[in-house]
Amino acid sequence: MIHSTVQIDPSARIADKVTIGPFSVIGPDVEIGEGTWIGPHVVVNGPTTIGRYNKIFQFASVGEACQDLKYKGEPTRLIIGDHNTIREFATLHRGTIQDSGETRVGSHCLVMAYAHIAHDVVVGDSVIMANNAQLAGHVHVGDHAIIGGNCGVHQFVSIGAHAFLGAGSTVLKDVPAFVTVQGYPATPHGMNVEGLRRRGFQKPAMTALRRAYKIVYREGKTVREALDELAPLAEEHPEVRVFVDSIEGSKRGIVR
Repeated sequence: MIHSTVQIDPSARIADKVTIGPFSVIGPDVEIGEGTWIGPHVVVNGPTTIGRYNKIFQFASVGEACQDLKYKGEPTRLIIGDHNTIREFATLHRGTIQDSGETRVGSHCLVMAYAHIAHDVVVGDSVIMANNAQLAGHVHVGDHAIIGGNCGVHQFVSIGAHAFLGAGSTVLKDVPAFVTVQGYPATPHGMNVEGLRRRGFQKPAMTALRRAYKIVYREGKTVREALDELAPLAEEHPEVRVFVDSIEGSKRGIVR
């Protein structure tokens, strides 16, 4: 299950049923959960914790020191959940002490080839990052978000749950939950209707979210005026409450 050419630091902790391909390197303070498969020529540095049943393809770099010039070798971490797929040449870096000290990736995510997850990023569950999608430091990504190929997300930006970032977008402000954005800089293009249908959202919720989007983006209101008008709708529909909360929690301002 572990090829004879693999280099494993004595402090690494590797669970049962782990496969590691030829010429991979497992560094100090790395923990790999049961059933995880690591291909050839993968480098995993620590402190890094990788959960159960992940697949990490060849030439990925996982848990490397970050590229932040403020980083001076402090003992920060990368934590990866379960059942993720990390494809070729993806790079996932550890955190910095200027934030929580941790970069986190949830479970059931797909990180495609050449994607980058920078220091202190927090990625939720079931997130898809297409080829060459780039997350700068301190970005937060909600559950079920999709980040299209060649997207660039500015540092400290928040991407809401179920949001969709169209291919090639440059995202400079926060994207509310459920919203589709596209362009340079990214601008809103409606709710992620197709994605919500695929995930089983029912018609009343979809209708309420469309109404909420119209109030925020189509009626010429300020954000505060829109949120005040949305309060009754958010009380009735929990999906609208998620949309409202993602706007109220914005620190950089939302795309408009």
